[in-house]
Amino acid sequence: MISIVGSLKGGSGKSTVTFNLAVWLAMAKQRVRLIDADPQATLGDVLEVRQEEGFEPVLTVEPLSALDDPALGEADEVLIDVGTADMAAMRRALTVCDRVLVPVQPSQADIWSAQRYIRLIAEAGFSTSPEILGFINRGDTHHAVRETAEAAAALVALPGIDFIRQRLSQRTLFRRSFSEGLAVFELEPRGKGAHEFLALAAALYPHLV
Repeated sequence: MISIVGSLKGGSGKSTVTFNLAVWLAMAKQRVRLIDADPQATLGDVLEVRQEEGFEPVLTVEPLSALDDPALGEADEVLIDVGTADMAAMRRALTVCDRVLVPVQPSQADIWSAQRYIRLIAEAGFSTSPEILGFINRGDTHHAVRETAEAAAALVALPGIDFIRQRLSQRTLFRRSFSEGLAVFELEPRGKGAHEFLALAAALYPHLV
């Protein structure tokens, strides 16, 4: 399956989600291909740290040109990290993907952004439109704060996107593990962040659990 992790909103955590999914898939013995179609190249940066530290499983990242590889779909799983800095690259990735994973932060601006992204995909006129899955990323951890629940309710109500109930919270563990070249479940296997991520991964790849 070819999955894009993308949105029209900067800072939504696309690279962090892509990286953690890639490590998890590799641990599940899947042949994973990673493509960094974002000019910021954050995914390449974290994989360079991981390689320097000698962590396993070893992951490599491929450039945008890999989208033209006719053998791309032969991998078990393909993850494409795309950003808004290169809209042509985003549209190119959309033509080859099976689904789009959209991390949405709990704010009205992010809901509006997700709505525009859905519209962009719909208006592209693909012969077969990709499946669009949205989930809350960087949600509030305090139960008294209602913004995360309100954003989730708004995401449920958006037409054209399937809501994934499992969410990721705003935790320093995600930033810290990313900077060290580790997935959250590698750095703190019993932490709340690891529990949240593993639940999300199981929802996205139910055939592997």
